[in-house]
Amino acid sequence: MSADPGKFLAALQHGDSFFPSGGVAFSLGLEALRDDRRVTDAAGVERMIAEQIAGRWASCDRAFIAAAHGAADLDSLATIDYRLDAMTLARELREGSRRNGAALLRVHAELGTPRAADYRALVRGDAARGHLPIVQGLVLSGAGLELGEALGIAAHAFTVGLLAAALRLGLIGHVGAQAALKRLHGVITVALSAPLPAPEDAHAFTPLTEIAVMRHETLSGRLFAN
Repeated sequence: MSADPGKFLAALQHGDSFFPSGGVAFSLGLEALRDDRRVTDAAGVERMIAEQIAGRWASCDRAFIAAAHGAADLDSLATIDYRLDAMTLARELREGSRRNGAALLRVHAELGTPRAADYRALVRGDAARGHLPIVQGLVLSGAGLELGEALGIAAHAFTVGLLAAALRLGLIGHVGAQAALKRLHGVITVALSAPLPAPEDAHAFTPLTEIAVMRHETLSGRLFAN
């Protein structure tokens, strides 16, 4: 993390759950896993999140965040955005990522983050898809944060978002969530230390969660969008 107080405060702002990123509407299949009795307690929640970090975020999202962070122009950004769209097979994951990306992009466009409004126009004109990792790379770069800081913020937001979903589903308590987050810092550290894949080498393998996401729309009662 930067020793620059301004960058440190910017990192805190963008990594805070107080920031209106739109992520509170999604559980990444956790709601269906709870209903299927596959995740029933805090230990199960922690295992699920650790698997998501290792099997999806580190090997897929991280690659696209980094590529977007370093993209020279918006056309290049749109190209990798479409690549991510093509490799996200589950419709619910595609739609959720785009909805999250749209929410984050709107906020940054209104905040005046460089290139956010221009990219939002491309997305709204169907010239780009607006997936969350792409938008994260774009706006965190525009906010003046280095790649390492951007990846740390994104990993933290991903983890806290799932813990917040587990809290709302009654699978974990507030103190338990903080204890789990502290332990998951180790998983995040390993993920951030691994070699960074290029977008063309990105991959994800979390089949149980993907099936849960696909089944989510058939649940009799739903709190989350996926």
